[in-house]
Amino acid sequence: MSEPRRRLSLVRIMVLVLVVTGAAGTPFVFRTVTEKLETVAVKSASSFAPYVDVTATPQYAFEDPTESAAGNVVLGFVVSSTAVTCQPSWGTAYSLTTAATGIDLDRRIARLRQRGGEVTVSFGGARNNELAKTCTDETKLAAAYQSVVDRYRLTSVDFDIEDATADPVVIGRRAAAVRTVQNAEEAAGRKLAVWLTLPVSPNGLTPMGTAVLNAMLAAKVELAGVNALVMNYGGSGEGRSMSSLNASALTALAGQVASAYAKIGVTLSEDARWQHVAATPMIGQNDTPDDRFELVDARELLAFARARHMRQLSMWSANRDKSCGVNYADPLVVSDSCSGVEQKTSEFTTIFQSFVGTTTAVAPSAAVTVKPSDDPSTSPYPIWNSLTSYAKNAKVVRRHNVYLAKWWTQGDVPDAPVANDADTPWTLVGPVLAGEKPAATPTVSAGTYPAWLPNHTYVAGDRVQYRGVAYQAKWWTIGDQPGAEVNDPSDTPWQAIS
Repeated sequence: MSEPRRRLSLVRIMVLVLVVTGAAGTPFVFRTVTEKLETVAVKSASSFAPYVDVTATPQYAFEDPTESAAGNVVLGFVVSSTAVTCQPSWGTAYSLTTAATGIDLDRRIARLRQRGGEVTVSFGGARNNELAKTCTDETKLAAAYQSVVDRYRLTSVDFDIEDATADPVVIGRRAAAVRTVQNAEEAAGRKLAVWLTLPVSPNGLTPMGTAVLNAMLAAKVELAGVNALVMNYGGSGEGRSMSSLNASALTALAGQVASAYAKIGVTLSEDARWQHVAATPMIGQNDTPDDRFELVDARELLAFARARHMRQLSMWSANRDKSCGVNYADPLVVSDSCSGVEQKTSEFTTIFQSFVGTTTAVAPSAAVTVKPSDDPSTSPYPIWNSLTSYAKNAKVVRRHNVYLAKWWTQGDVPDAPVANDADTPWTLVGPVLAGEKPAATPTVSAGTYPAWLPNHTYVAGDRVQYRGVAYQAKWWTIGDQPGAEVNDPSDTPWQAIS
């Protein structure tokens, strides 16, 4: 007796709707759903979102339209803190809190959203430990993921899993925790798109990648898709071009995705399986010396993705999208700030940006504070004053936005309309965020330094404390009160110290 064919249940239909929804939340519609099976076709959508290495130096201003042409970005990487188990960190260099102060990350994300863009946060990466590897408590792991989603109000996350060891315990723990987070978001009336970014060979996913994909689907995680790291083929390339290798890897991946869904009772149409596929090349020189992704490879990958209606293109990384210049000695040595090939600045971004298809309007960030006038009590930096002089790197608030001085300035209005960026000494960093207050002046314990005396003579290097704050003399002074308000910071002989 033959086995009865399974009907596509309402639950499976809803799962599939979410699975084929892209990172930007683009709606999809069914073209056909057979009454008795499982083959589903979808309306195609396409997007481009390059990776940005958040902790790399020099800092890449993904929020600044004069530096970044991409509307959406993938920020990497959130990994396990080396100091506290189950605590997320940015590349072990910053906690979520210190990233807000050290690299102004929260404000820069808010600025990108002001421009109509959106961010995906990526967990993992090639270095350091992804949280699931070190956080062995599934509940705490889910809470760690949730804390990142909550802090940055994310609608999309990415798991860049490059550890070659396919530990089933770690893989299962990650999948269960991600499903917990998706459940929490659904209960709150929100949707969270989940991408898997996995290494590939010309034959598609590695055994580790296949195990991660199968575990996520078995845990009922609703995947936006699988993003192939089409890079670093090394010896498996066998002298073939990057374009040929990429086509082979992506074609194999599409078949593997279809097979993985078949295991949970869902058969994807040809279009649907490609809508579950994304590609991330390493632009320019790859880590493996013989692999170089040139501009011609970018154009050929773009054509390949368009012909098959792939869901998304990305690249590693926006930080590297420029020529290394004549002073860079060996272009075969990989740099995290340039590509190693001859190109114009942002040329790879310009090529891939044309892949953007169906788009979704982005609602203004709820993190932005909107008030009728600037309030010193809710401003993280001094409110701009036309009579005050500001040194390079000084930050001020003007009309609920934070600005950074590019050079010494006085009287130049931060938000004055200018024809060119070079015409203003100010750079817009991003909006004032809800709940912000002025930074507290660091104080020291009584007796740490001698108390300041108005009739005492001080010379450069002398340290005193006044009203709990420590100061160091910049030059000879007598009678100049530490901390007194001055129009030009360079006029005071005292520098506050921590």
